[in-house]
This record gives sequence, C-alpha cells and structure tokens, in this order.
Amino acid sequence: MTAHVILPTRNEANGFFGTLTICPLRERRTADVWMLASTLIAQAVHADSEDEMIGVRDFLDSRMGRHFADDVVGELQSGVANSETAINTAIRKWLGWRISRRTEREEGIPEGLPYLTGWVQHFAVAVAVPAAMAEID
Repeated sequence: MTAHVILPTRNEANGFFGTLTICPLRERRTADVWMLASTLIAQAVHADSEDEMIGVRDFLDSRMGRHFADDVVGELQSGVANSETAINTAIRKWLGWRISRRTEREEGIPEGLPYLTGWVQHFAVAVAVPAAMAEID
C-alpha cells in the first residue's frame, strides 16, 4: 500500500471541509474527517503520484467535493454509525456512477470512467498540464 501525503484543504469555508464543518453528526474533528476522506479516496482511485494527491485535494475543495460531502452527511443523517463508514459508502456510490458523454464534452473527462476517478483525475490533470507546459517554454 502506498503511503499518501495528505494535503490540507485550501478551502475551509466551502467544498468538503466546509460542509463537514457544519455537520453536527460527525464524531471527529473536521480536519480528521478530511484526512480520512483524502486517504480513502486516494486508495479507492489508486492515487500514487503527487499530482494525483493534489487532484484528491482539489476535488474535495471543489463544488464536486461539496456534493461528495453532501452524500457523506446524508449517510450520517440516515443513521450510519461513523464518518469512515459514511465516506466508504459515498465512495462506493461515486465509483458506481459513470462519466457521461455530456460531462466528457463539457469537462474533457473520458466517458465511462467511474465518476470519482474521473473527477480526481480531472483535477490532477489541471495541475499537471500547466506544469508540463512551463517546462516546454
């Protein structure tokens, strides 16, 4: 198993972090839930590189991360015992969905990829491409 370097949020007010901060049902501090979610998502999508870990962070900090957090909170509200179980349930849900043709057209994420994998990779590529272009110049 790869040891993942968990990056801190850059969006405490919104995204996953902001949504979990206002959730009274979490049994851990928000920073601990963030670390747990980052680790479990990285494992689920096989994130191994620094860019992929940035992709995990940027996914969780984004509007999509807020939607992911909404699913985690929904699980907690439905009686799931703890944050880890709620996160794992949301991960399975997001891995079960597939990127649509419309999302491919609008965002450039290949159709058919698992939704969670596609969005994490989308944010990882958004970091990697400008860095690669700078090396060319």
